[in-house]
Amino acid sequence: MNRHALLVTLLFTLSGITLADPIEDALRPIQDEWAIIKYRTPEKQHEARYHALAQQAHKLTLAHPDAAAPLIWEGIVLSSEAGAKGGLGALALAKVARERLEHAIQRDERALKGSALTSLGTLYAKVPGWPIGFGDNKKADALLQKAVAINPDGIDSNFFRGEYLHEHERHNEALKHLETALRAPARPGRELADNGRRQEIQTLITKIRKELEP
Repeated sequence: MNRHALLVTLLFTLSGITLADPIEDALRPIQDEWAIIKYRTPEKQHEARYHALAQQAHKLTLAHPDAAAPLIWEGIVLSSEAGAKGGLGALALAKVARERLEHAIQRDERALKGSALTSLGTLYAKVPGWPIGFGDNKKADALLQKAVAINPDGIDSNFFRGEYLHEHERHNEALKHLETALRAPARPGRELADNGRRQEIQTLITKIRKELEP
């Protein structure tokens, strides 16, 4: 950083003004559109809209080749597109998503509070195992545990950890993570995503409590 840029940064810092992060600003429309698709769009439109969003996310990845955050969001969108597509046709998308998330972890596993670990762990949990796909419960378990270690109070890290534990009949452990997720602090600018996720969390908590009834 040259002297002029350093001086500007110091002046903004001392005045209490935060300089905008260009990558964060560029990611916001992708995050917003993802939430709109997931929580406000009819399911029959999901695949096409996720596909268009994945192309947009890929352009951002190419524009910032050294950053982890765009890779994470490209991986998230590709995973969502794969889920919307379903069947064997989704496997190719899931493989590309895995590649993007692995690259993000190599660059900075703590980026976006460990979101690449959460997303990759969930991908390993959801994709069928060998010989059909690359799904792997051991890898999923390890990645999701690590994600929670990095972001112990996070809404997504705890939700996906709780969902995984529920799917493996570890219901009491699942409830602890889901209740933590429900108490997670709000993320500025991510209100739609947070509200939608909280509904998913509450639905799963209710389901588990019914399963635990004598």
